[in-house]
Amino acid sequence: MPRAAALAAISSYFEAFNRGDTTAMEALVTEDFEHHVNEGNIRRGVEKFREFNAHMTRCYREELTDIVVMANDAGTRAAAEFVVNGAYIATDEGLPEAKGQTYVLPAGTFFTLRDGRIARVTTYYNLADWIRQVGG
Repeated sequence: MPRAAALAAISSYFEAFNRGDTTAMEALVTEDFEHHVNEGNIRRGVEKFREFNAHMTRCYREELTDIVVMANDAGTRAAAEFVVNGAYIATDEGLPEAKGQTYVLPAGTFFTLRDGRIARVTTYYNLADWIRQVGG
């Protein structure tokens, strides 16, 4: 997979995210996909990714802005830096109570790509900053 194809796949992933189209996001990942979530356990497989997306859709409304995507020449690894602009709409277990609080949070994601699809997503953000912004 050349670099341009990797950049296109990652851009499609973020475009689907911003449309709230989790089905399109899920179509971009491999069956043995690994989702490394900030401060959480690794979710393995596309079904676990679907469950995660359903949970996130219930608890959060987010749009990513200022997205910058980078990829290696082979198109097997990529990274993105962006800003999460969100609203906390339903209480997530173990986190402060949701009251529609808004937040702006810098974040980054690392990707592994294989055969034109996303095999791994690892996302990082500052959880303490998020908790401060939502009033925890």
